[in-house]
Amino acid sequence: QVQLVESGGGLVQAGGSLRLSCAASGRTFSSGAMGWFRQAPGKEREFVAAISWSGTIINYANSVKDRFTISRDNAKNTVYLQMDSLKPEDTAVYYCAADKTPSRLGIRPYQYDYWGQGTQVTVSS
Repeated sequence: QVQLVESGGGLVQAGGSLRLSCAASGRTFSSGAMGWFRQAPGKEREFVAAISWSGTIINYANSVKDRFTISRDNAKNTVYLQMDSLKPEDTAVYYCAADKTPSRLGIRPYQYDYWGQGTQVTVSS
């Protein structure tokens, strides 16, 4: 079993920045992708970004491209999401997810096997 714990959420003004972290523990693995998703009230959970095990393959949702940066440190079993130029529409609970399947960079929630509890990000206008 893998446990994922997110941190770094909070309240920020539009145009500001936040850095989310996701620490993995338990039966950690290093062959699968890690992803970030978010869910706003009344909306479905949506893909934000994903990164391969090697860190060389990255995918972003169009809505966050050029503003968010995903990275990972396998030695620390941690994945990060640097969020810059934040907008009110970025307000949501952000979830970290881990995929057991190697060689896949999923953008759908069902493609991920483990999830964190989420961290709230609120961007005020």
